[in-house]
Amino acid sequence: MRHYYTADAIRAAEAPLLATQPDGTLMRRAAYGLAMLTAAELRRRTGGVAGRRVCAVVGSGDNGGDALWAASFLQRRGVRTTAVLLTPDRAHPAGLAAFRKIGGRITQNIPATTDLVLDGVVGISGRGPLRDAAAAVFAAATAPVVAVDLPSGVDAYTGAADGPHVEAALTVTFGGLKPVHALADCGRVELVDIGLDLAPSPLRGLEESDVAARWPIPGRHDDKYTQGVTGVLAGSATYPGAAILSTGAAVAATSGMVRYAGTAKHDVVTCWPEVVATEDAASAGRVQAWVVGPGLGTDESAEQTLRFALGTDLPVIVDADALTLLARAPQLVADRGAPTVLTPHAGEFTRLAGHEVGADRIGAARGLAEKLGVTVLLKGNVTVVAGPEVTYLNPAGQSWAATAGSGDVLSGVIGALLAAGRPPAEAAAAAAFVHARAAALAAADPGPRDAPTSAAGILAHLRAAIASLSPVSVEPRGITR
Repeated sequence: MRHYYTADAIRAAEAPLLATQPDGTLMRRAAYGLAMLTAAELRRRTGGVAGRRVCAVVGSGDNGGDALWAASFLQRRGVRTTAVLLTPDRAHPAGLAAFRKIGGRITQNIPATTDLVLDGVVGISGRGPLRDAAAAVFAAATAPVVAVDLPSGVDAYTGAADGPHVEAALTVTFGGLKPVHALADCGRVELVDIGLDLAPSPLRGLEESDVAARWPIPGRHDDKYTQGVTGVLAGSATYPGAAILSTGAAVAATSGMVRYAGTAKHDVVTCWPEVVATEDAASAGRVQAWVVGPGLGTDESAEQTLRFALGTDLPVIVDADALTLLARAPQLVADRGAPTVLTPHAGEFTRLAGHEVGADRIGAARGLAEKLGVTVLLKGNVTVVAGPEVTYLNPAGQSWAATAGSGDVLSGVIGALLAAGRPPAEAAAAAAFVHARAAALAAADPGPRDAPTSAAGILAHLRAAIASLSPVSVEPRGITR
């Protein structure tokens, strides 16, 4: 499990160490880790360390101190180091003294022969874009950048960059991950342990092992009902494909049972003969969660369907057209005792919340979740899942899922996990992880190079994405010899 910490949480965890250890100990510990990872990056890119060239771009404060100390450690390993001091009179005194003592040179600009640049301009307390002088220095650079804690000019909490900022190939951070490391492009992110005592954070990210541990696998005594029956209320004469995609995703996601109710009954059964299909939701039979909305339309009949689903005591995922309907009647989710998951993209979010998402996607998702008493999955390259106690961040790592109908597939997977009894935020986050992996697999099929894919392609790779999480035991049971 990845945990993401605010700047305030990191500072609070640093305080006891700063109060009890000799001055500068924590900084040098961080800088040493930064130097070792920078040396490894030099070796990876150039084949060696000694004789290579690193330039530190240094701002005022501790972030610049980290860069200067790291440069001095690198100099001891035979690296030729230079430093650009953006504010010479405010550079970290001890770091600058160590850098000069070891033979580092001060320059006005990044030398053309530089192999790597250390971005030590601003740290996690910085706000706003790069100042003109810093922007000019980086604009002229041709070497890859190793960012200290975060790429300068990018907000540590929101990941937003509203002006000139550093584009990092590698970001080395200390103590704990910050939201920016999931929300923004930080290149490869490496975490240096500096001994902070950090409690679990309510802002998290599922890793592969976490998703594998949470994915439903049938036990010896399970049957199609105990594994969860997913009900799908989707599709219309105009959009039968949405019903096919969301229903097919529910079929692929677990080994239980899927019931479909709607006007696309014939199309769904033609594609997925294992689905039990009717046209009327009230006669669909026993289900343990409802998926409502993809391709449903926004007419009176669609509204009645939404009211039916939300009127039950079952978990419901509300997507696509049903979100448009819900924006007109948000009272439908008020005081629901059962879990409700909303999966808006930016436009749907605006209709539901009455304002745009803005730069703070975490705050936006949490605000809507609290306002409506639901779990919100805010779609995007980094999916934000805001639950009542925990918020999950899921970076896709690529954008192949940004294709028509992709959300219909995601809704079916979430519905299947809800039917299997998974908590709503956990179900949404795990589904987002597998959905992103399926999109990546689809883009790589059939060759080694990524190529455009589609929602149908993503659906076709769902099982492979799930299977890649962990092997399923197929050992025979019974008599042993």
